[in-house]
Amino acid sequence: MTAAAPGGLDLEKLFAARLYAARARPYLATALFALHTVESRWVPTMAVDRHWRCYVSPGFVDSASVEDLAGVWVHEVSHLLRDHHGRSERVARERGLSGPGERLRMNIAADCEINDDAFGDGLARPAGAVTPESLHLPRGELMEEYLTRFRLGPRTQDLAWLDCGSGADGREREWDLGPDGAHGLSAQERDAVRFRVAQGIKARPGKSPRGWRRWAEEAFHPPQPWRELLGAAVRSAASGPGVGEDYTYGRPSRRAACLPGVVLPSLRRRPPRVSVVIDTSGSVSDAELGSALLEVSAISRAVGGRRDLISVVSCDSAARIAHPLCRAEGIRLTGGGGTDLRSGFAAALRAQPRPDVVVVLTDGQTPWPDARPPCRTVVGLFSRQGTDSSWDENDPDYVPDAPPGWARVVEIGPAAPGGR
Repeated sequence: MTAAAPGGLDLEKLFAARLYAARARPYLATALFALHTVESRWVPTMAVDRHWRCYVSPGFVDSASVEDLAGVWVHEVSHLLRDHHGRSERVARERGLSGPGERLRMNIAADCEINDDAFGDGLARPAGAVTPESLHLPRGELMEEYLTRFRLGPRTQDLAWLDCGSGADGREREWDLGPDGAHGLSAQERDAVRFRVAQGIKARPGKSPRGWRRWAEEAFHPPQPWRELLGAAVRSAASGPGVGEDYTYGRPSRRAACLPGVVLPSLRRRPPRVSVVIDTSGSVSDAELGSALLEVSAISRAVGGRRDLISVVSCDSAARIAHPLCRAEGIRLTGGGGTDLRSGFAAALRAQPRPDVVVVLTDGQTPWPDARPPCRTVVGLFSRQGTDSSWDENDPDYVPDAPPGWARVVEIGPAAPGGR
């Protein structure tokens, strides 16, 4: 390979730096070599777009050392692997952020997420790299968290030049070749690269920083928005035909005019009653029980905030008393033995008035009722990723029954450990 003509992009130096980066971070090699380089005099240093093109300033390559260029290679490909463009767009929609100033803040926050543990161990930190410490921020947080911790001001006034491209903050640039430009990766190719990188990290977990190990776990098991799914399932069940409907004489029926002298009741809709059955058996962890109490509060919001219409039953092999919901934190979850949620269903359905919706929060290690309950049922199933959910110390051949087909099932993922 020969260097470019004077004034052009020094590809020999640039690719030597990429090889240096791949040797220092071998688990990123697939991603580094998937990037297609594009010479651009618009970018201050190097920048990426969402289609995995890397735009490179010839002047920057001439002025930087191979070691610094290697660090920038790793930095830019990290934006793409961690989906900073997609995450920035979601944050912008959710928080109403717009304009170049807010996009610069997103770029800075994304850089802080990457740079807190990207360098060292054979990879030099490039000159001018933004770190959490340089902004007096804590290490180990996500871009979304950093965004809440700083505003543009004196500490960031020297960062106005920063521009890692649309691949970092989601805002299209003048130099972007766009989805129809040459050498872009398709969505399937991008996913394949991420999967290969995650495979490499999981194969040798001791060789990568903690942030990358967490990212690899999520790449293999992408978190579902289970709280939104659970809330939507409860709302759907609570608003179904027949739910929360009853006859009342408080307002005469419109059909009463057809029968003079006869008072007919009208069908009125009332707020639905919800009974929450929480699995408190020994196979459910304290963290999951804490998560269950949080879900009780979320369920109350899903049905309009009427806590007086929600009751809670704790159940292992036997059901306890149904508690009316005042404060989720004040509910005592007793149990710790085996699991038989059939008694929990029975206790919930014995309540007067009878619930319109039963929500069950469990790990699934239970027999289920043979008959469909006379109300809607939603099952929140605690995730058992990475464990053998069929294990039973008394019966090694035990395989738990899947939730019945008449229940709407939502898998409840593990609590986020501050991963990336």
